[in-house]
Amino acid sequence: MEKIWLKSYPPGVPAEIDPAQYASVGDLLEESFGRYRTRPAFVCMGKSMTYGELDEQSRKLGAWFQSKGLARGARIAIMMPNVLQYPVAIAAILRAGYTVVNVNPLYTPRELEHQLKDSGAEAIVILENFAVTLQAVVRNTAVKHVIVASMGDLMGAKGLLVNFVVRRIKKMVPAWSLPGHVKFNDAVSEGGRHAFKAAQVGPSDIAFLQYTGGTTGVSKGATLTHRNIVANVLQSAAWHEPAHALRADVDQVINVIALPLYHVFALTVCGFLTLRTGGLGILIPNPRDIAGMIKQLKGYAINTFPAVNTLYNAMLNHPDFSKLNVSKLMVANGGGMAVQEAVAKRWYAATHAPIVEGYGLSETSPCVTCNPVTATEYSGTIGVPLPSTEVSIRDDDGNALPLGQAGEICIRGPQVMAGYWNRPDETAKVMTADGFFKSGDIGVMDERGFVKIVDRKKDMILVSGFNVYPNEIEDVVAKHPGVFEVAAVGVPDQHSGEAVKLFIVKKDPALTDTDVFAFCKEQLTGYKRPKLIEFRNELPKTNVGKILRRALRDGRG
Repeated sequence: MEKIWLKSYPPGVPAEIDPAQYASVGDLLEESFGRYRTRPAFVCMGKSMTYGELDEQSRKLGAWFQSKGLARGARIAIMMPNVLQYPVAIAAILRAGYTVVNVNPLYTPRELEHQLKDSGAEAIVILENFAVTLQAVVRNTAVKHVIVASMGDLMGAKGLLVNFVVRRIKKMVPAWSLPGHVKFNDAVSEGGRHAFKAAQVGPSDIAFLQYTGGTTGVSKGATLTHRNIVANVLQSAAWHEPAHALRADVDQVINVIALPLYHVFALTVCGFLTLRTGGLGILIPNPRDIAGMIKQLKGYAINTFPAVNTLYNAMLNHPDFSKLNVSKLMVANGGGMAVQEAVAKRWYAATHAPIVEGYGLSETSPCVTCNPVTATEYSGTIGVPLPSTEVSIRDDDGNALPLGQAGEICIRGPQVMAGYWNRPDETAKVMTADGFFKSGDIGVMDERGFVKIVDRKKDMILVSGFNVYPNEIEDVVAKHPGVFEVAAVGVPDQHSGEAVKLFIVKKDPALTDTDVFAFCKEQLTGYKRPKLIEFRNELPKTNVGKILRRALRDGRG
């Protein structure tokens, strides 16, 4: 298969990367801990932690897990927002030879129970704010060891005040009881009294069980090996290099980590990429509090800002956004959902740094394609395949389609998962005989190798036999100055089979459906125009800010 996209690579980006240079994620971390020992690695609510401190704390916590007799490869869950304990826990678990199970801290007891049981997790590190959720289900799971963290654990004297405010003033910690639990700081201190044994971990050992598919069916664990993660970190680092080369004045890259680390996009592009490059990650525990986030970012000349379309849009619409120092912003990585042209253009006008849209999935660790980081304008595509990655557009029978024809985006590369955890039947459904992962997304590739998503197979709307793709409709409607957010779904229609329905959150309170209908008439051909419009105060979203079209379509949102 000819890799036509290589001619679209910026100068200096290699066609291939070599994941074999590190046997494990732990080896990659060890190198950074040694090289950048005195630099700050992460900062949260004003408190920072150096690479050396992260090394020591994670060794101690790793030794604590080992002292409990957990077998190599045991699954350990993490259920926290972006706090300093998160990188410590991840590094500890991986270096000690265990597997990380990332859990969304806002899960309901039912969702948490499914994930703990399915993964067979034997231990969990959880923030006390969410301990009541675990309390409801822990007896139904294999969890034997519970470490409970508090917001202020790693903040020294300031931590006492932080914990008082969180517990007593903001009342963010519902009463909970988990007999036999250990406090995070106590586990670290106790672990310091044991010898840490660096695990002999190989490339095919499992680093993460990354759960996915919650919006399309039962949640499944994508089995991501150490080789998968190492490969994607090296692919992402190689892809970002041209942006770094243009900013010789930036000594240490400052990366905003507003996306939650339990999400695979943040895990690789925010967490591990920061550590790989000796950067500083600013951890934002609650990205929905835009004012609070901007307050935390003040005083930093931020360089990279991975986010989703909804977060960029919310930032741009906040009156304090102009107070941020974006003079050295090199690149903003857009992913998780389609970046809308209206948002991309406003962001570039405000920051002079492009939103560089990419694409990935939990099953691909996650990055598959990305626009060049040297781009200066919105392309409307998800870019080209990363180094060592092949993308093939195929029909329902698995045949490769000619350029310009829409088909399923299929992916092969060192970042593609080993399979779904304990679900060989589900794995077989998504893997081709020649080793490509079937994404379930419909796309086209042009002659330069750029891929454009036209939609998810399941989200497509069929109007009188014509295919209508919600992304296109949403992109158009988002350009109306009175619209803040929009989602397009298909609803049953007796004349055309399905019709387009819009759910809109207003930016201008005076906006009417007549205004939107008139706007769409100018922009869209007849069968693509919405028949119905419903105004909402908010739209249902995943915790990463991706709009849940299916929930709206099924009347659950």
